Amino acid sequence: MRAWTVPELGEPADVLRLEEVADPQPAPSQLLVRVRAAAANFPDVLMCRGEYQVKPELPFTPGVELCGEVVATGAEVTGFSAGDRVIGGAAIPAGGFAELALMEQATTFHAPRALDDAQAASFYIGYQTGWFGLHRRAQLRPGETLLVHAAAGGVGSAAVQLGKAAGATVIGVVGGPAKAEVARSLGADIVVDRGDEDFVDVVKRATDGRGADVVYDPVGGETYRRSTKCIAFEGRIIIVGFAGGELQQAALNHALVKNYSILGLHWGLYNSKDPQAVRQCHEELTRLAEDGLVAPVVSEQLPLGDVASGVQRLADGQTVGRVALVAGAPERQAG
Repeated sequence: MRAWTVPELGEPADVLRLEEVADPQPAPSQLLVRVRAAAANFPDVLMCRGEYQVKPELPFTPGVELCGEVVATGAEVTGFSAGDRVIGGAAIPAGGFAELALMEQATTFHAPRALDDAQAASFYIGYQTGWFGLHRRAQLRPGETLLVHAAAGGVGSAAVQLGKAAGATVIGVVGGPAKAEVARSLGADIVVDRGDEDFVDVVKRATDGRGADVVYDPVGGETYRRSTKCIAFEGRIIIVGFAGGELQQAALNHALVKNYSILGLHWGLYNSKDPQAVRQCHEELTRLAEDGLVAPVVSEQLPLGDVASGVQRLADGQTVGRVALVAGAPERQAG
C-alpha cells in the first residue's frame, strides 16, 4: 500500500515521504480499515517534529483521526464487521495518512450517518474535546457567554457549534476576514478579528463589563493572559492546548482575587480513565449531528499525494476549518 512515513523528525513538508510499504496486520484488539478520509490534526504536526507526548519509533505513519471501512478484525474484536463505516483514532505507527490503517477497538465507533466521509473523519477528536471541555469540565449552562479562541480552526470550530447547541452566547476570536466568515457560518454570535479589535474590549462591551463565563483556549501564551482580563466572576478558563507555541505561566493570585477557575483538559486520558464516558459522548454527538446542530467544516479535501503540503499549512496556521485526506479526491493538475 501507499503511505506517508516520517523517517526523521522536522517540519512536515521536509520529513514526510510517500512510499510503498507493507500492509499493516491487525493485533487481536485491532481493526484493519481502508481509509476513506483522514483529518489533519495539530498532534500530527507535533509528532513530525518530535514534540508530542506520544513519540512513536521512526519511521511511522501519522494521521491520528480517520474514517475508514473495516477490512478485517483481530481475534478479540466484537461489535464490528467487514464493510462497517467507522471513525476514531488510528493506532500509530499505522496512522491514517495511508491507504490502509489500524484502529483499536476501544477507540473505534460507528460513523454518524448524517456526516460524509471527510466530516466523519474530522468528528472524533475535536468534538469529543469540545464536549468534554464545555460540559464535563466547565459545566457550560444555557445563557452563559462562551469565548472561543481560534474559532475557525479544527478544535475551535467544534467548540463554537457545541456552545451554540448548549444555548450559550458565543464570541469567536479569529485571525483574518476569511476565518471570520467561517466563524459566523458556524453560528458565532459575535466574531472578533484579532488584527482589527481587542477581544478583551469586545467581551466587556458585549457583557456589560461582566466578562465571559467560559473561555475555551487552544492557543495559550498571550491569548491566555489576556483572557484573564475578561473572565467573569466564577468564570472558567479551559486550557485545551498551546497552538501559539508558548506555555503560559498562570498567576494564581489573580485567579484568587477574581474568583475564577483554570481547568486543564487532556481529553485523551478519558480513553483510559473513563472509556464509558467517551462512548456516551459519541452517542450524544451523533444525536447532535443527526439533528443538524453540529457538522465539521472541511475546507480542503486532499488526495493522498497532497497530504504533506496540507499538514504543513496546518502547522503554519494557514488553514481554515479542517483539512482532510479523502480517498478518491482529484489530484491537482500541474501548472
